[in-house]
Parts: sequence; C-alpha cells; structure tokens
Amino acid sequence: MTMNRKKIVAGNWKMNNTFTESMDLVRAIVDKTKGQSGTEKIIFPPHPFLKNIGEVVVNEVDFYTGAQNCSEHDKGAFTGEVSCDMLKSVGCTYVLVGHSERRQYFNETNEQLVRKIQQALNKQMKVVFCFGESLAERKRGSHFETVRNQLQDALGSFPKKNIGDLVLAYEPVWAIGTGETATPQQAQEMHAFIRKTISEIFSTQVAAQISILYGGSCNARNAPELFACADVDGGLIGGASLNAEDFCKIINSFG
Repeated sequence: MTMNRKKIVAGNWKMNNTFTESMDLVRAIVDKTKGQSGTEKIIFPPHPFLKNIGEVVVNEVDFYTGAQNCSEHDKGAFTGEVSCDMLKSVGCTYVLVGHSERRQYFNETNEQLVRKIQQALNKQMKVVFCFGESLAERKRGSHFETVRNQLQDALGSFPKKNIGDLVLAYEPVWAIGTGETATPQQAQEMHAFIRKTISEIFSTQVAAQISILYGGSCNARNAPELFACADVDGGLIGGASLNAEDFCKIINSFG
C-alpha cells in the first residue's frame, strides 16, 4: 500500500438500529478506538441520527460522519429528500453516492449520480462513490467493462481540483449481504484495474493517490487478508459495522 494514500474503514449502518441502539454502538466504537490515529473512520448512520452521532465523534482522532444518500437538488418541494446543505449543517463530512442498493431499489441513474456528486462538491462535502458488477456480469466476464463504464460515466466530468474529496468504494454486488466475498486475488485484480482506469480518466498521479475501498461482505475474519492487497486501501463495511467489536477489529486489520 502506498504510504500517501489514506487508509479508511467506513461503516454503512443502512436502515438498522433505533436511536438508542445507534448511540450505544457509536459510543462502544469510540471507546475501543480511543486516540487511535492513522486509519480514517467514517460512520454512515441513518439520517435522523447524524447530528447526535456526530457530536459523539467530533473530537475523536480521524473520525467522521457521513450520509447514506443525498438529494440531487439544492432545495425545494421534494418531500422526503435531504439536501447537502442540511447534511452539512449537522456536521456531516461525507456522503455515499451510487450505493448498489440505491441503484437497484431506487433506480438511480448515472445522470442522477453525477448531479449528486456535484451537489456534494458544491457544498464542500467529500464523496464516497460506490460502483461494482452483478453476479450475472461477473459470470459472463463483463465485470471489467461494467466497472470501467460506471467510473467513466460518473467521473468523466469530475473536476480534477476536487480529487482530494473523492474516495472510491468497489462493491461486487454479488458479495453484498450474501456472505460471499471476493477472494483477495479477485479483489486485488479489480482494484488494480480500477486504479488503471482512474489513471486513464485523470492521471497516473491521481490514481496513485486515490483511496479505493473494498465493499463486499468484508468482516473481522477476512479483513486482514483483503487489506494486505497492494491496491486495497480499506473497506466499506455493512453488517459487520453493526457490531462494535467486529468493526474495531476491522479498523485494526491493516498490517
């Protein structure tokens, strides 16, 4: 792993836990990682809990909150939507854009994702951009093409001056919540391909600096092997982030 790339472990809590459960969880994670530096930790709780979770982590070393989604609109008559201004006003630093569940269940298009990225950057927020192939695409051997297209469609017009505000999260969709995990060899192969694609879209220098996270059923058991891969800079963690002990083991999985 290149020394100047950020190591990041992010927990996507999805639509889980009540307010009390969420507060207990974040406090337990903070207690177990007290004073730890070197690995950036991001919690993506449900929207209603962002302010309170943020108040728990705000003074902790390398600890941030992120939103699981944002509106592609600035403001207005969009019932149920949450704008980047609103997120930023409660101390939110990051926003997830393009998560496979948003693409699959809410039919988010590449055009929408580009607008969401633009909204986040306009409000000086950082973006964790998610992308990856389905099982069918992997089986027919079009996984590299799928990933290249997703990156080019979403990032082709991304302003190079904002590249420091971008983190990539590769999600093999076939491995999310299924218990299936890409082997370290599969993960490294794809992450190296992603870095090569980023060098084509931007430059070799940008590709060498950008953090690429693995996001497919990463857990306390397999994280050390995955994080040892040269081009894997951390993980976007789903189910395992709902357990403080497991999540903290993952944070400590870098060799």
